[in-house]
Amino acid sequence: MTEISMTVNGKAARASVPDNTLLVDFLREHLRLTGTHVGCDTSQCGACIVHMDGRAVKSCTMLAASAEGAEVTTIEGLANGALHPMQTAFKENHGLQCGFCTPGMIMSATDMVARYKAAGKELTEEAIRHELEGNICRCTGYHNIVRAIQDGAAKMVAG
Repeated sequence: MTEISMTVNGKAARASVPDNTLLVDFLREHLRLTGTHVGCDTSQCGACIVHMDGRAVKSCTMLAASAEGAEVTTIEGLANGALHPMQTAFKENHGLQCGFCTPGMIMSATDMVARYKAAGKELTEEAIRHELEGNICRCTGYHNIVRAIQDGAAKMVAG
């Protein structure tokens, strides 16, 4: 067993877990934060993306112990009383269909916007499509997802 301690969505989280507990399982099973999805267990689909210390990570291939002392944000922690601008953009632009991939897409998108903004780079449609190569959506064909990210980026920069 391993004792772990981290901050999740602004709250302290501590637990004793088996050494091989994945971060996604810790979030879902121990903290009941089920917005982070398990889609493939191989780091291919991106449904499990969370932010750790401000960067997007795939929690399905990361041990919970490796998040010791980290600041973790899940889709549940992204909104602060109201939907995050990227969540609103996905809703307004029909950037989801079944919704299974949506939390991971939104977490990837918010990380993407922050990185491009910090680097002073333009977030083009081509850049968005390239950045989304680690996220799989089996429903939408990505057109509305790209539009949602463009709109969400504009909302994040403006707000």
